[in-house]
Amino acid sequence: MGAALSTSSSPVSILPRPDSHALLSPIAVASTTTGRGSFSYSPVAEAIQPQIQQHHQHHAHHGGHNSPPRPSVVASHPASNLENAVLDSMHTSTTESVLQWPHFDSFPSLRNDYISIFHLEQSRPPFRTRTNTMCPYASAAEVDAVLQAFEHGVNFWYPTVSRAQMDDIRSHILEGRGDDDTGRCLALLTMALGCAGQVIGGLVDVSVLDDGERERRRARRMVGDMYFDCAMRMLHVALTDVSPVATHCLLFVALYFAFLRRPLQAGTYINAAAAKCLLLLSYPPDHPTSSDTERIRRIFWSCYILESDYLAELSIPLSGVGRIESSVPLPGDYHTHSTPQEEEQSSLYFLACISMRRLLNRVHQLLYAKETGACASLDNAKFPSVVRELDHQLEEWRDVLPAAFAFSLNADQTADGKRITEHGGFLRQRYLTCRSVIYRPYLMWMLSGAGEGNSRGIGGGEPRVSEEVLVNCRACLDACLLHILNLRGFAHTVLVDTWICSLSMAAAMLILLAACRMPTLRSLLIGPEVMAAGDHLIQLLEGWQMVSGEPNSPSVDQSVRIIREADRFIREVYGRRRQSLEDARRPWMLTTKA
Repeated sequence: MGAALSTSSSPVSILPRPDSHALLSPIAVASTTTGRGSFSYSPVAEAIQPQIQQHHQHHAHHGGHNSPPRPSVVASHPASNLENAVLDSMHTSTTESVLQWPHFDSFPSLRNDYISIFHLEQSRPPFRTRTNTMCPYASAAEVDAVLQAFEHGVNFWYPTVSRAQMDDIRSHILEGRGDDDTGRCLALLTMALGCAGQVIGGLVDVSVLDDGERERRRARRMVGDMYFDCAMRMLHVALTDVSPVATHCLLFVALYFAFLRRPLQAGTYINAAAAKCLLLLSYPPDHPTSSDTERIRRIFWSCYILESDYLAELSIPLSGVGRIESSVPLPGDYHTHSTPQEEEQSSLYFLACISMRRLLNRVHQLLYAKETGACASLDNAKFPSVVRELDHQLEEWRDVLPAAFAFSLNADQTADGKRITEHGGFLRQRYLTCRSVIYRPYLMWMLSGAGEGNSRGIGGGEPRVSEEVLVNCRACLDACLLHILNLRGFAHTVLVDTWICSLSMAAAMLILLAACRMPTLRSLLIGPEVMAAGDHLIQLLEGWQMVSGEPNSPSVDQSVRIIREADRFIREVYGRRRQSLEDARRPWMLTTKA
């Protein structure tokens, strides 16, 4: 399916600072060989481009796609973090950080009764398995339907289960063998995730479910919970075992907790799975099978994506996967799906998600790391060059996406005359998230001028703000608004990312509200679209909570409350603006009549 992936690396050059302090610049000088060690290296180029080229040349689907060996996993050294796309647990781009902006002091109800995400989730009743739950009986046809939902859902987004392993899982369920081993535990977890896929599938084009459909989905949730309960009662076997199968179990427990919207529990098991991954990568067996080696690598990359997603909003303990990711080969040849076409698309989708997550980590770290990020002091002599380079890498990522995942940069659901696929729609959301965060420094710089009692900001006084600054502010605001308006019930989002998505959307609404307060920035927004944003989000998030089943996530509910409040204030701002325009026209109209 693809050529060998490049592992070349060049020394990271550091631009000298104009002052006497020898500080590391976030911008590395581009060398003629842009490997993983250089900042100008594009993570997606390594991950996807060789495969796209092979795809266009009509090479055989199972052509050698294994990565050449990289150095063995070693302990991280601070300097190596310039190679690794590391996201530190302390950064200033979380939704909670945005909520603390002084521009929201005028809207006290946004922060009234606010509880930190950690304490809100920590205060929930403990998760308890039902000790009397019997493992559900399922016919061969029912098992096949559940496993098919798993294959098209979880195993498409995180393709870690091979066809041979899937056959083994099917045998475990139908024959009931292995009452107390990790294979049986993994089979039960796979069934639970397949049922979860049945619960949330097909929501992209559906806004309202009838009573019968809601009941069907509720029943599938109950069956999924039963499989999960049975798996959790024997999870001690996987926790004490150190093997690829045991590691797989921990990853799947994390994914089911993500479906249940329990981020603390999901984060705990992501960390546990990552720890076993690191151990198995550090001590490979003397005679490893290619299947087990590829399996662990794919679990590693799944943990990397998931942990980074949680770190973007919550300061969970670091497992260490981010600090050694540049030494772990990217996914290679692995038979995961029934058809070659779906297998290839799943592999490319996984690589696109890995590449985007690596880029997002660089964005958060280079721009928003506490004290060292380019935005730490809002130095407009520093962050513009970082923004330009990151935007260049983002556009490279989009340019090499395969046609199946192509998307337009507007609110249309078509690209080049073809309907955007569900997977393309999800990747567009990732793109818009990244773009809004890349250009946010310009918005923060503009807002930083809103000092004591002065709501005009830098744009309200002299010298006049340059056109370039306004264009870049518009880029941030457009990305935020499109990120909101293009949100749909993507299965990947609803099953895995509902909690994360609710926080991301709350942050987007807060940014739009902050911009609405400044005339210079407000003029960059288009009224009707902004006015529709809040209702759109509330309908989706509340609908997802209802479909996924109780108990609701309190932090998702809190995000919905913030979205509702921000939407109310945005409407008030635009209402006052409309009234002012009408008042300004009234004397002219009276004069005309006279």
